[in-house]
Parts: sequence; structure tokens; C-alpha cells
Amino acid sequence: MGIDTQKQALFDNTRRFLRGEPANHALLWGSRGTGKSSLIKALLNAFAGASLRCVEVNFHDLDDIPEIIDLLDHGDTRDYRFILFCDDLAFDRGDARYKALKSILEGSLELPPENVLLYATSNRRHLLPEDASANQDTRIVHGELHHGDQVEETLSLADRFGLWLSFYPADWETYLQMVDQLFCDYEGDRGALHTAAKQFAMLRASHSGRTAEQFFKSYSS
Repeated sequence: MGIDTQKQALFDNTRRFLRGEPANHALLWGSRGTGKSSLIKALLNAFAGASLRCVEVNFHDLDDIPEIIDLLDHGDTRDYRFILFCDDLAFDRGDARYKALKSILEGSLELPPENVLLYATSNRRHLLPEDASANQDTRIVHGELHHGDQVEETLSLADRFGLWLSFYPADWETYLQMVDQLFCDYEGDRGALHTAAKQFAMLRASHSGRTAEQFFKSYSS
């Protein structure tokens, strides 16, 4: 709930991919617990019958992506369409693995086969650490903004994802709608339930879909 626009964009992109039409790699970024990973996982429920398969690649296994792609481009696997799913993707300062990921997305002579897309989630919009000092090299030249080398490098990885989807914390009204959906069979005092749900969220300093689910498990136990 509350992410209908993002869901529509991701599902439309995936449908084009399954039809063999041009489709983009996707980066889902934003606040924690807002449905980024759940939305990608939901694609399997929606499109498994249309030959969609999902391969989750852990952060520490990014170096293996070229070998994984080779395996998905041979034999019977060509009858399927694959999403490589990288959850909670973010690189620390000095971690050079992002350069290999850049080459996989775009920038090398060998692009991923047409039956493979990369979908990633992250709490960071640009995936790499951003220092305030890096902006000191930014200049205005003839009315145009020119970033310094460090900022350009920071942007270069995220720019290779053609579809950016932003996720923000739910407002209180949407949060309570999530609670009501989870408690659809609840026959008690709905006002008291909402008060308890708000108190639970304030203790966690978060009123997201994840918080609503955690409240449901706690309150109904």
C-alpha cells in the first residue's frame, strides 16, 4: 500500500522485458521498510508463469556476476528471463567492486544477454558514499553545472540504472490503512487498535509497512 506508482512502473518495465522489448535495469532506493525488496519479490508471484525467474546475488558475491550471467545464457536457461536481484546494495569508501558492476550494466564490450536484467535496492540514491568536500569542485560554467571528478564518479554507477524508483516513509493515514488491512478480521475497538499502532511506531521511530507488520505480529500474539 502507498507505493502504487512505483509498482506500476516496475511491473510495466518487467512486462516489456518479458515480451522481449527494450527494458531498463532498475534501482529502488529510499527509506527502510517501505517495500523495495517486497516489490521485487512480488514479481515472481505475478510473472512466474510467464517464464520469469529471479536469482538473488548477495553483496559479497558481486564478483561472481559475470559467471552467473554466462550460466544464464546457455542451454535451457535461454527459455527463461532472469532478474538478478541485489538487495541492500551500497558500497563503502575504497570498495572497488562497484567498478565491475558498472561494466556489467554498461561500459564493457560484452553486455548482459537479452534475457537478463539487474534489479537492485538501496537506502542510498547513488550507492556510493557522498562527502560534502566532493562538492567543492563543482562549478557553474556558462550557466551549466559541472561536477568535479569525485562527484561524477559517485553518480556514474547509479546512472547506469535506467529506471529509478524512490520510496519514502508512509504518512500516518497510510500507515493506519496498512494496519487495518493486516487486522481485517479484527472485531475489537478499532480506535484503541490505532492508538496502540501509533505508539508502537513512535517507539520504533518508523511508521512503514514493515512496522505495521511487526505491530501485527506483536499485538496479535
